Amino acid sequence: MRVHVVSDVHGNVEALKRAGDGADALVVLGDLIDFVDYHDHGAGIFGRVFGPDAVGVFARLRRDGKPGEAGAYARTLWSGLSDARVTVEEAVREQYAALFAALPAPTYATPGNVDLPALWPEFAGDGVQVLDGGVAEIGGLRFGFVGGAVLPPGMRPPPRTAVFRAYLREPEEYDAAVAALPPVDVLCSHAPPDLPELTYDVVARRVEHGSAGLVARILADRPRWALFGHVHQPLCRRLRFAATECANVGHFKRAETPYVLRW
Repeated sequence: MRVHVVSDVHGNVEALKRAGDGADALVVLGDLIDFVDYHDHGAGIFGRVFGPDAVGVFARLRRDGKPGEAGAYARTLWSGLSDARVTVEEAVREQYAALFAALPAPTYATPGNVDLPALWPEFAGDGVQVLDGGVAEIGGLRFGFVGGAVLPPGMRPPPRTAVFRAYLREPEEYDAAVAALPPVDVLCSHAPPDLPELTYDVVARRVEHGSAGLVARILADRPRWALFGHVHQPLCRRLRFAATECANVGHFKRAETPYVLRW
């Protein structure tokens, strides 16, 4: 059995079309949308709406460790539109139409933090199974899926009136979703387990937030694999924890190469 796994697609439709080549199934671990493109400031929803100069300012504020200023700057830009939420949703729908059309059958997918999971049922065809808190059997192994990312400590979930409501979950709620899964052979998530080697981004020079619940499930059940994304440039892409192979499947938008499972 050969399964390809990708995460953090961020709008790379052409590479996604090839992601399942030679595989019996494709697994997608979220972040399909290209919202802010830090490599090509003219791309992504933010760049298309406001232009590369605005993305450059936003990226600099984020890079300088000023997320509050970056958020305030973005809100100022969005407030200048007549209906920012409609503008964003239309752009997201356009991306999803192309991205879901690129997925082969069968595909098993869970959303990331840069996704709008409420829209997924509109675009997922018969060959695409959307799972978030669910289990699928693939080649005789049980794959369990938990979507979204963990809300950083001290932060509140995005308000329902937000222009783009990132799929961020309170740590307790996220960990409860992980705990509710039955025992699985492959633990699939967008967020990483809360292990320092897996959560630190060496380029952004910051720690992303992992899940203590994933760590607990690995220790309790010792699945064969724990697969995830979210951290684009991790300190460690793979490590053995307990009896489980933990693997960041890669920043697919840039690498354009799926992670391969064989059994």
